[in-house]
Amino acid sequence: MEKKVISTTNAPAAVGPYVQAIQAGDFLYASGQLGLIPETGELPEGIEAQTAQALKNVEAILAEAGYTKEDVIKTSVFLDDMNDFATVNGIYAEFFGDHRPARSCVEMAKLPKGGLVEVEIIACK
Repeated sequence: MEKKVISTTNAPAAVGPYVQAIQAGDFLYASGQLGLIPETGELPEGIEAQTAQALKNVEAILAEAGYTKEDVIKTSVFLDDMNDFATVNGIYAEFFGDHRPARSCVEMAKLPKGGLVEVEIIACK
């Protein structure tokens, strides 16, 4: 199976020794996306802004690989504080609309760069 590294400047560069995403056959595996603003590498203030930006970063990676959010079959959401679940869930639901991928959501002790939320996806055509 052919594997291809996916990289776009419309999403933040990796903050460690990994890539934004790997396409393997019909599948796309995207690394977790914080709410980092690609142009500055900074996190916006608050859970709402970071969640919206993280999902925007996911969408940029999907687009670079020729996928859409409707191709997403699984997401993992990592929260700094589970008390933000309802807020993140509302933004997430608006982002995906009627499409409902499988999902897990867990609270982490700490996210990179002090992030409040991180989202990773698996997509399939």
